[in-house]
Amino acid sequence: MSNTVSAQALRQMLLDDGELALIDVREAGIFSKGHLLYACPVPLSRLELRVADLLPRRSVRVVVCDGDDGLAQKAAARLEHFGYSDVSVLAGGMRGWADAGYELFSGVNVPSKAFGEFIEHQCSTPSISPDELKTKLDAGEDLVILDSRPLDEYQAMNIPRGICVPGAELVYRVHELVPSPDTLVVVNCAGRTRSIIGAQSLINAGIANRVVALRNGTMGWHLAGYDLEQGMERRAPEVSTDGLAKARAAAAKVGKRFGVKSIARNTLNKWMDEREQRSLYLLDVRNPEEYEHGHLPASISAPGGQLVQATDRYVGTLRSRIVLIDDTGVRATMTASWLNQMGWPEVAVLADAFAGMELEKGERKPLVLGFDEARAQEISPQALIQLSAGGANVLDLADSRYYRRHHIPGAWFALRSQLEDALAKLPPAALLVLTSEDGVLAHLAAEEAAAKVDVPVKVLAGGTSAWAAVGLPLSEGFERMASAPDDVWLRPYDLDTGTEEAMQQYLSWEVDLVKQIARDGTTRFHTAGPG
Repeated sequence: MSNTVSAQALRQMLLDDGELALIDVREAGIFSKGHLLYACPVPLSRLELRVADLLPRRSVRVVVCDGDDGLAQKAAARLEHFGYSDVSVLAGGMRGWADAGYELFSGVNVPSKAFGEFIEHQCSTPSISPDELKTKLDAGEDLVILDSRPLDEYQAMNIPRGICVPGAELVYRVHELVPSPDTLVVVNCAGRTRSIIGAQSLINAGIANRVVALRNGTMGWHLAGYDLEQGMERRAPEVSTDGLAKARAAAAKVGKRFGVKSIARNTLNKWMDEREQRSLYLLDVRNPEEYEHGHLPASISAPGGQLVQATDRYVGTLRSRIVLIDDTGVRATMTASWLNQMGWPEVAVLADAFAGMELEKGERKPLVLGFDEARAQEISPQALIQLSAGGANVLDLADSRYYRRHHIPGAWFALRSQLEDALAKLPPAALLVLTSEDGVLAHLAAEEAAAKVDVPVKVLAGGTSAWAAVGLPLSEGFERMASAPDDVWLRPYDLDTGTEEAMQQYLSWEVDLVKQIARDGTTRFHTAGPG
C-alpha cells in the first residue's frame, strides 16, 4: 500500500513552491463530473500510454487521486513498478477533498478555461455578439473572421467566411490576412477560451486594427439560430518577409511586457543534465505538419494555442521547467507570455532553436511504459476471421469513440480499468482475443486478462487498424457493451440529443469559473500592467 496524504496536506503542496504532479486515474467521463482544479486526467486504463511524457521525472512528488474506489492504490503500485519513487494517494479521494471544504470542478482542461475567463475579466477583452456580427456580414462590412482552433475542429463547424488560424499562429500570420488597419478582426473558437485568448493576443501584440472576440464562439452562433459551415479549407497563407518582420517586432514587445525569458543552447544543455532534479518539458509549438517535417530530438509537438487551451494535456508537473520551440520565436514568445500569466514560474523560449541542429522527421511515438514486458501471443486478422462463429470472444479496449465509429463485427467494448467485470459478461468461448486501436493497449492488458479467464488469451496483431487495413469488414455503433462508455468527455456538439441545452450549460459553466477559482484559492494567475 502506498502512503496517503490528507486533503489538508495536499492543499499545502498545491500552495508551496515545490514540484507536484497531481493525477486523477478515473476515466475521463467520470473525472469530468468532479475533480481537483489542478488534477491531470490519466486514466488507470491508459496510464502506461500517457504517464512517461506527462511525468518525465521519476523522482517527482506524485499524488494520485480517485473516487475512493481503489483505483488510486492500483495506479500508485503501477507507478512505483515503473520507478516513480515519491508516490502518495489522496486519502478519501474526491469525497475526502470535498469533506474538507475544498472545491471540486466539473469539466476538462479547467485551469486553462478558468484562465481565459480570468483574462477577460481582468483585461476587459472586447467582444461582439453573434447578432452584431451577422448584421455586419450581411452589410458587407470590412471584417475578417479568424478561427483560432486546429484544422480538424475548424472543419467540423465554422462561422461563414472564417479562416483557420490556430491560436499561436494569430500574431505570426495576421499581417497576411488583414487588408488595412480599418478591417475589423473577429476571433472565434468553439466556445469562449480560445476566442478570448486569441483576441487578447492580437491586442497585446499592438496590431492597429480593432480586435474583438466572438461572444461564445460557434456555440453562441448556433444558439442564435445562424448556419455553420462544415469541411472548409480556408487557411492562412505562408508568412511573407514583411509579415514576419512585423510579427517578430510585435512578439518582441509582448515578450518584454510579460517577462518572457529566452535561453541559449548551453542553458538548455544544462537543464537537460539536471532532469533528475527538475522536471523539463521540451515543447515544439509550431503546427503539427511543421513538426513532422523536422523537429529537435526529445521535443514533443504541442501547438501553442492548444498548449494554452489544454496545458494539462502536455505538462503534468506544476512548477516545472518548460522550454518552447519554434523556427522564428514568434509563436514560442506568444505562448510563453500566456504560460507566464498562468503562473508557470520557469518558461523559456529556445533562441535559434534549429540552428546547426540535426532534426528528426515524422510523427513522434510516445514512450509506452511496460510494453516490452507485456508482449503477448498474437493472432493475425486473417486467422481471426477464419475462426468459426462463437469460437472466440473479441474484447475491444479502444477509446469508446473509436469503437463507436468502427469495430470488428461482434466485438465487445470494455474499459481496461473494469476488465474483471467486463470479462464476466462475455459468453463462453474457447479463445479470448483482445484488440485496441493499434494493439498496444491490448498487449498491456493481456496478462491481466489471462489471470482472470481459463481460456487462452491472444492479441490481435496491429489492433483494429490492422484489421481495417486489409479490407476486413467493420461495424458501427455501441453494439456489445461490457462496460459503460465513461472513458470520454463529450463536447456539447458531440451529443446526439440535447445539444442546445448542453451548449447553454457549458457556456454558463465557463463564465462561472472566475468565481469558483476565487473560492478555490490555488491558482497563480496574473496579468502585466498596461503595455
